[in-house]
Amino acid sequence: MTEQYILSIDNGTQSVRALLFDLQGNIAAKAQVYLEPYFSDHPGWAEHDAEGYWQAVCQACQQLWAGTAIPKTAVAGVAVTTQRGTVINLDKDGLPLRPAITWLDQRNSEQVPPLSRWWRAAFKLARVEGTINYFRREAEINWIAAHQPMIWQRTEKFLLLSGYLNYRLCGRFVDSTGSQVAYIPFDYKRHAWAGRRDWKWQALALRPDMLPELVAPGTVIGVIDAAAAEATGIPQGTPLVAAAADKACEVIGAGCLEPHIACLSYGTTATINTTNKKYIEVTPYIPPYAAAIPGSYSTEVQIFRGYWMVNWFKEQFGDRERAAASAGGAAPEALFDRLVEAVPPGSMGLMLQPYWSPGIKVPGPEAKGAIIGFGDVHTRAHMYRAILEGLAYALREGKERIEKRSGIAITELRIAGGGSQSDAAMQLTADIFGLPAARAHVYESSALGAAIDAAVGLGLYPDFAAAVRGMTRPGRVFQPDPQHSKIYEQLYRRVYMKMYARLQPLYRDIADITGYPARDV
Repeated sequence: MTEQYILSIDNGTQSVRALLFDLQGNIAAKAQVYLEPYFSDHPGWAEHDAEGYWQAVCQACQQLWAGTAIPKTAVAGVAVTTQRGTVINLDKDGLPLRPAITWLDQRNSEQVPPLSRWWRAAFKLARVEGTINYFRREAEINWIAAHQPMIWQRTEKFLLLSGYLNYRLCGRFVDSTGSQVAYIPFDYKRHAWAGRRDWKWQALALRPDMLPELVAPGTVIGVIDAAAAEATGIPQGTPLVAAAADKACEVIGAGCLEPHIACLSYGTTATINTTNKKYIEVTPYIPPYAAAIPGSYSTEVQIFRGYWMVNWFKEQFGDRERAAASAGGAAPEALFDRLVEAVPPGSMGLMLQPYWSPGIKVPGPEAKGAIIGFGDVHTRAHMYRAILEGLAYALREGKERIEKRSGIAITELRIAGGGSQSDAAMQLTADIFGLPAARAHVYESSALGAAIDAAVGLGLYPDFAAAVRGMTRPGRVFQPDPQHSKIYEQLYRRVYMKMYARLQPLYRDIADITGYPARDV
């Protein structure tokens, strides 16, 4: 019988990838189209042409077919995974009304729909007024309703990027429960749209009919229609299967099916994630996201800017390495690894708190980044290592919060995302956590997770446990160095864990004095 393949379409922040996976989880073919992450007409805005996302998908698919001898008829199905929290307004004809507002966007609105007296009293009693008001201010639909009322009035559908790409592929407004990470009326406990009496319908300028139908990951939601087939080259009639958001897919693509195995994602947003069948709020009143497996939850802690900080460093301070890589043909990542290896563990006292963007509760909305401990010995190499160490400290703190709330010790680490390709980052992660750190067997773990969803949905595996066993496995394992771990343990406990509490009042003063970040931008 002809070998079967799954086509995964992964629309990330930096690029769109089209990949063919075999049923053993190997990449058989890949094409990649790079994106400008966003454009910004105002400070704090981050938008992207919605049609541009679709055109990049089409281009990536066409490049894929041009670069492989695998026949299109061998493709058993298609699954889509995308960046989270990027939203698109469509009119009655299914056309975008404005650019997509991406997850990196920082605008907010003080003009929000009012809540009833009963809900205001309940939230005050529960001491979550600040969290609820943050949700209302940050919701993109509320900003659009307040600042672009004509757009809002013409909005027929309000979709996440995943729902938009599903629509372009099969012509139906359907999305996965595993993709619903945004300021929308989603019930994270039931994995369904919120009930009609839920407070979110009051908090958002949104009607139920503006939202897509929801299905569980692994559900066949339609087939590739004629228009999509012509644009992408995917054969018409190929099944389209619901997957989940990129982080959720990354977790199962790294083989993290049990709650004692943590997936560290070293991507634009850095996260630590476990899969759990129980509903557990790692941060009180902040729900766990839906996993890429039906009925399961992702107990996630995220560092919003994460490995974006690494790219920031490379752009601002890495001219020498980028020029050397261009001239000598070496990979720039290898040259940056040499910077890390030239500095001892602990960066000679340089400590970084990686809150380049604030959080909701932990850290709070006032949080800012900080680097302390500078001396005349420090160079940009120390700063680069301090960034990697700071991210690992923050994720270790997340690990301990997950363990405390779940009652389950995390004993294994699987590392995925772009940063996982750095041996230096892998080693210091093992050292800071004091645990073996296994690199996922393929770099494209998000796309592999989507392929796993499709393989189960198409009946190519009997269940998710079998699919994860058959399609994932650990790659290279990095063992912690006891001497390095001892240094990191002291720096983590005695310095890092105290930084935020001591700097928090100063962050508030900075915001009051400078007015940054501004409200209602």
